[in-house]
Amino acid sequence: MTTVAAAIAPWLHLHPRNQAALASPLNAAFWFHQKKQQKKKPMSWSISAHSSPFDLSPPPIDHDFLDTVKTAGAEVSGEGIVETFHNDDEALDAIDNGVVVVDLSHFGRIRVSGEDRIQFLHNQSTANFECLHEGQGCDTVFVTPTARTIDIAHAWLMKNAISLVVSPETCRTITEMLNKYIFFADKVEIQDITKQTSFFVLVGPKSGQVMENLNIGDLVGKPYGTHQHFNVDRQPVTIGVGNIISEGGFSLLMSPAAAPSIWKAILTQGAIPMGSNAWNKLRIIRGRPAPGMELTNEFNVLEACLWSSISLNKGCYKGQETISRLITYDGIKQRLWGFHLSAAAEPGSIIMVNGKKVGKLTSYTSGRKHSEHFGLGYIKRQAASEGDTVIIGDNIKGTMVEVPFLSQQRPPSAN
Repeated sequence: MTTVAAAIAPWLHLHPRNQAALASPLNAAFWFHQKKQQKKKPMSWSISAHSSPFDLSPPPIDHDFLDTVKTAGAEVSGEGIVETFHNDDEALDAIDNGVVVVDLSHFGRIRVSGEDRIQFLHNQSTANFECLHEGQGCDTVFVTPTARTIDIAHAWLMKNAISLVVSPETCRTITEMLNKYIFFADKVEIQDITKQTSFFVLVGPKSGQVMENLNIGDLVGKPYGTHQHFNVDRQPVTIGVGNIISEGGFSLLMSPAAAPSIWKAILTQGAIPMGSNAWNKLRIIRGRPAPGMELTNEFNVLEACLWSSISLNKGCYKGQETISRLITYDGIKQRLWGFHLSAAAEPGSIIMVNGKKVGKLTSYTSGRKHSEHFGLGYIKRQAASEGDTVIIGDNIKGTMVEVPFLSQQRPPSAN
């Protein structure tokens, strides 16, 4: 066992009273109870055994996570986004054969609470929340009444609230939209908790080994969205299976005061830090659609291939009539694809097949090598398929490929 694991292992021995607590995930309200920063001491993990009063006080003014990464050589934007550790190629390599840790604290976090929260989100997005239980999670999609996609949300069902992770660009829009649809009798409260929390993700085939080494491997192998609550040096942390880019890996939602020690412990286990610049490349290479690019008023949720986030057998919800009609009458006119490109291309470029316009490129990124170029874009159905060559913009060749995020999307069934 590593030094870090040895230091924290004694705290993870479960007494009988804590074993009983595991059967009931804990009150999510403890998240926002901020305590004075503890004196420096070895980091310890333990299963949470109690909850604290709900409090949306601001993070401690001596929170030093950004100072921690700056000291390690990271570049941080004026908005507090960790852009790069000057190791982008190494981090992208680790996605395939190791593990990376990414600070996504600039992504939005929304807390939905109140007695009617499950029914409310059930009616406002595409997933079936009524079939989920405490400690489970899912992806859901917020759409317009005509099923145009606003954003994908990663949801955790906690004891007293549902936590949503959304894109930075849509957090305010979704928060305002949800508040708008709360009726007078609804017992629902919507809160943007982005600034009161920190959010990391682990991605890569060795993510599970990092969890095992930290002696918190109980989640390894559990279904996507499964999550548990922990304390780290008396600070709250929730860890969930999967992340916003893949069903593998893990997500960590935590008190900002816990962020520096957790980040350092993960790095000690061999994880490579990744900045947002490399993360944005990974998004395109993996094929996750993003607001303003693939998710706009121009495309609907089925054209974006977000099948795994859609329920067909739940009751009425916003956009449901359009979605049902598109499926019933086979009305999906185009779909999202990945592309391997021969050269750099501009998003918005026209895609041609046999001299005819068949689609549009929506995202582009270079890869680890100068010769690697990747893109995402929409293609009309029947115009081309996987492995076919298309022409993008000014005579740039593109090969249509299935990308991981889209290939894991499975068409919904009546069950």
